[in-house]
Parts: sequence; C-alpha cells; structure tokens
Amino acid sequence: MAEIRKSGRYDATRLPEGQFEPGSHGRVLKNLLGIKRKREIDEVEAREQLRALRQLIRIYDEAHVFTAGDIQKIHRTWLGPIYPWAGEYRQVNVTKDGFPFAAAREIPKLMGELEQGPLRKFTPCRFDSDDQVVEALAVLHTELMLIHPFREGNGRTGRLLAILMGLQAKLPPLDFRSIKGKTRQEYFAAVRAGMGARYEPMKRIFNDVVRRTRRAALRAGFGRDMR
Repeated sequence: MAEIRKSGRYDATRLPEGQFEPGSHGRVLKNLLGIKRKREIDEVEAREQLRALRQLIRIYDEAHVFTAGDIQKIHRTWLGPIYPWAGEYRQVNVTKDGFPFAAAREIPKLMGELEQGPLRKFTPCRFDSDDQVVEALAVLHTELMLIHPFREGNGRTGRLLAILMGLQAKLPPLDFRSIKGKTRQEYFAAVRAGMGARYEPMKRIFNDVVRRTRRAALRAGFGRDMR
C-alpha cells in the first residue's frame, strides 16, 4: 500500500480515501464491507479482481482504443463493491519507499496526456512482433504507474489493462505471478527508471511475463495464436 505524503493544504484523513477501517489498526482502508482484517480484504480484492477481469473481457474487444476513462472504469469495475472512491482519481499525495508519485493535483492533466500519447499510440495492441507488443505493454504500464492515479490498486489495475491489451495481441491472459521476491524489487526499480524515459528495465520484465505465459499456455494445450 502506498503511503500518504503529508501536505499542509488539507487533512488527508478527512477524505474517504485517507481513512482506515475502525479497529483495523491502520492496516485496512475504510471499506463498504466493514472488513477489518488485512488477510480478509486481500482475499476479497483478489476474488473481485477475477470477477472484474471476466466482465472486462466482455466489454473491450480487440479493436478498442483505451482512454483515461476506461482506466477509471477498470478500477471501478474491480473495486467498486469494496471502496466508495473506486474509479476516482486520488486527492492525496502518495509515496512508496520514499519515492513520490505524481502530485494529486496533476493527475487529470497527466491522464489526459497518457490518453493522447501512449494509449492512443499503443492501443489497440495489434502489432507484427512480440518486441512491439512488449514495448507497448512496458511503456504504457510504466507511465501509468508513475502517475499512480488511484489511492490503492494501481499496480493491479495496470495489470488488468495489460491483460486486456495482451488479448488484443492474441496472447493468452498474461500471468504476473513471477513478479515476486527479487523480481518484485526489479519491478519497482523499473517503474522508477521510467522517470527518465528509460523503459528497458520494464521491457525485460514484460518480456519474461510474455514468455512464461506462452510456455504455460502451451503446456496446458491451449490453441490460441501465440506467435
């Protein structure tokens, strides 16, 4: 969970997205279900993410050009049953391990630039080579993570978008389970590298995700077009 960066402009704890569930000892954000235990909220979020993916696959086809509004819809479709602020841009400044994401006041402008730039350039994600697909996934994911438009769930929203883009590229649903341990630290470093428009670290991560996904699909005997 990203940490709220203190600001003299307002008391973030008065905003719905800045509040924690009473009795959760500051570990669970205030939610519509009254859940107080971290493990329980994690399980609910994971279950709702699978439900949302099935729903989103029916909404977005292989010719769809994604917009900033679609990213909000993806977030709302997933977390709407859990948090009242799902799909809304955050109003608080946040950091992770001391790294500051985009200032809250800049998010609408930055998301507009994302829509006119990478989203328009890379979606629909239909390219002739795996290298081009990996570049599209890596650049768009990195830029979205740097903006970090939501209070919570940015990484998983970005992964849902990447899965939908991968389906446009005729790939099986991307499997991100390999991003853990040392690879997870490399992932965070790849996001930070994007501050200097350095996308190679994230390209390496997505290249590995695509290769692992394809191998797993082949072992399972799926007959999708996997180039």
